[in-house]
Amino acid sequence: MAGSGGPWGGGSGGGGGDDRGQNGGGGRKGPDGPQIPEIDELMKKGQEQLRVLMGGRGGQGGGNRGTGGPGRGPSPMFSRGGILLGLAAAAVLWGMASFYTVKPEERSVELMLGEFRGIGNPGLNFAPWPFVTAEIVQVTGERVTDVGTGRLGAMDTGLMLTRDQNIVDIEFQVVWNVSDPALFLFNLREPGDTIRAVAESAMRDIIARSELSPILNRDRGAIANDLLAAVQGTLDSYQAGINVVRILFDRADPPREVIDSFREVQAAQQERDRLEKEADAYANRVTAGARGEAARLMEQAEGYRAEVVNASQGEASRFLAVYEEYVKAPDVTRRRMYLETMERVLADMNKVILDGVSGDGGQGVVPYLPLNELNRGVGQ
Repeated sequence: MAGSGGPWGGGSGGGGGDDRGQNGGGGRKGPDGPQIPEIDELMKKGQEQLRVLMGGRGGQGGGNRGTGGPGRGPSPMFSRGGILLGLAAAAVLWGMASFYTVKPEERSVELMLGEFRGIGNPGLNFAPWPFVTAEIVQVTGERVTDVGTGRLGAMDTGLMLTRDQNIVDIEFQVVWNVSDPALFLFNLREPGDTIRAVAESAMRDIIARSELSPILNRDRGAIANDLLAAVQGTLDSYQAGINVVRILFDRADPPREVIDSFREVQAAQQERDRLEKEADAYANRVTAGARGEAARLMEQAEGYRAEVVNASQGEASRFLAVYEEYVKAPDVTRRRMYLETMERVLADMNKVILDGVSGDGGQGVVPYLPLNELNRGVGQ
C-alpha cells in the first residue's frame, strides 16, 4: 500500500508519474485541492484576445504575435471571418457617419475639406465622411431679435432723440428667417448682434427725422415699414442671407422719469384742442346765422323797394289816365271822381239813405234815433 502511493494513487512516485496538478499541466487534482487549472488557462486566453481587440499585444510569455506557444494554431482574431466582420463593421460605421437626414424646415450646407460644396435639400443626403461634412440650418422658422429692452445693459436702453429735441423710449422686435444658408453661415459670425445693431442704427436715423407726437400717435405703421426696408437693404449689402419678415412695435413712450409730466402736458394739449374746436364751431354757427339774417333783410328791403316803386308807378299811371279823361270831359270826370271818393269813404259806415224826402220837416217820415243799435256798435 505504501509502495502504491495510497488508495488514490497520489503517492510520491518517480519522475515518470502523471502528477499534472503539481507541475502546472492540464491534469486535475482531488476534490479537496485548489481551483482546476483548465479554467485559469481559458480565462488567460480570453483576456489575451480582448487585449488584441483593443489594440494591445497578446502572448506575454514571449511567444509569437501571430501564433501561440508550441502546439498552438493561428490566432482567431486574424482569421478570414474576423477580418471580414471588422470590414463590415467599419463600413456600417462609415455609412452612418456619411448619410444624414434634413427636415422639411431645414437645409444643409455641405463642406468639402472646409470649403463650400452645395446645399442639401430635405430628405436623405449623402456626404462621404471625413472628406465632406454638413451643417444643418433652420430656414423657415421665424426668429426674433429684441431691441430696446434694456437686457443688454446701457447699450440697449432704447432712448432716442427726435427732430423736435424730445426723447422717446422705443422697444421693438425684428422678426426674421434665413433666406440663404450658405451666406448666413459664412458671412455672419453673430447674426443676432448684427441684426440688433443694424435695426437700432436705422431706427435712430428714422426717429431723428420725425417729431414726437406723430411717433406716439399715428406714424407707427409708417415707421415700421421704413425700418423694415432700411434693415433689409443693409443686410442685403452685407450678403447676410437673412430675410426680415416684419417689425413689431412693443412700446413708444417718453422716458419713465418724465412720463407723468408728459401725460399731463398731453392732456392739457388735448383740452386746448377741444376748446379751440368748440370755439370754431360756435363762431361758424354765429357767423352763418348772421349772414343768413343779413341776406333775409337785404331781400326784404329789396322787395319793399320794388313794391313802393311799382305802387308809385301805378299811381302815376292811373293819375295820368284820369287826367287824360278829365281833359276830354271835365264835368263827367269830376262827378265820377266825387262818387268814387264818397263810395270809398261811406263804404264801412252804418247808414240809412232816404230817397224822396225833401222839404222842411220831412213830410211822411217819423224821426227815430236807434240808441240801442248805436250803443251795440260802439261796444263792438
